[in-house]
Amino acid sequence: MRIDLHTHSTESDGTDTPAELVAAAAEAGLDAVALTDHDTAAGWDEAGKALPPGLRLIPGAELSCCAPDGRGGTVTVHLLAYLFDAESPALAAEQTRLRAERRARLYRMAQLMAEDGYPVDPDELLAALPPDSPAGRPHLAAALRDAGIVSSVDEAFARLLRTRGPYHVPHRNTPVRRAIEMIDEAGGVTVLAHAFARARGPIVTAEVIAELAGYGLTGLEVDHPDHDPATRDELRGIAAELDLLVTGSSDYHGSNKTVRLGQETTDPEVLDALADRATGAHVLVG
Repeated sequence: MRIDLHTHSTESDGTDTPAELVAAAAEAGLDAVALTDHDTAAGWDEAGKALPPGLRLIPGAELSCCAPDGRGGTVTVHLLAYLFDAESPALAAEQTRLRAERRARLYRMAQLMAEDGYPVDPDELLAALPPDSPAGRPHLAAALRDAGIVSSVDEAFARLLRTRGPYHVPHRNTPVRRAIEMIDEAGGVTVLAHAFARARGPIVTAEVIAELAGYGLTGLEVDHPDHDPATRDELRGIAAELDLLVTGSSDYHGSNKTVRLGQETTDPEVLDALADRATGAHVLVG
């Protein structure tokens, strides 16, 4: 079986609608795919109704969190949550807050760029997005690419939109321990996404991952496009030591990134273990 546990649709910062994404997953030869849009479960229903025959859908989300970095500071981490009850009150309220904060942050970043002469209009940028979508930097990066300021979304991040870059605007993410607790309360399971993707910016130490395992973290995303072979070996060793499940995922965003659906995959027994531990939602089958 070929299983990809980290993908995004137009409900967050991907370019495929949820229905297009599951169709693309089937065309790519996947047997199972997780929809993990940022801080929202809004695409689950559409993706489920559009499932091609035989394809399995794992409902999920990618949660934006803050964590100790293990060196006396803090850092942003991303938590992949699977098979949780999306109507759990505490979780729903926190995701609503995060989406509103994301939109305000995106507006301010675009406003700062416009003041410096870049051809971006904050009002037009947000008006083009679904009203309750978790807007983010990738939408601004795509606007800069479309305006010819950069050649790609990756270049926009590297030059202009990186953390602590010239147009960085801070925001208040969920404390990672609380996020793990909320997903557990909602019957779901959690996997730390691209934990050692050093090219993205500061990362946590292995000691922090051990703390998260103590809080109830279920797994580590090891096989990811931003992890080189040495990093994968390092994370695999940490996962073995802490008895964490090991996943592999493409982090597919459609045309916003060059990665392919199914570029990285998860072993079937790992998906079975995740599903066995979850009680908040079920794997859907086309």
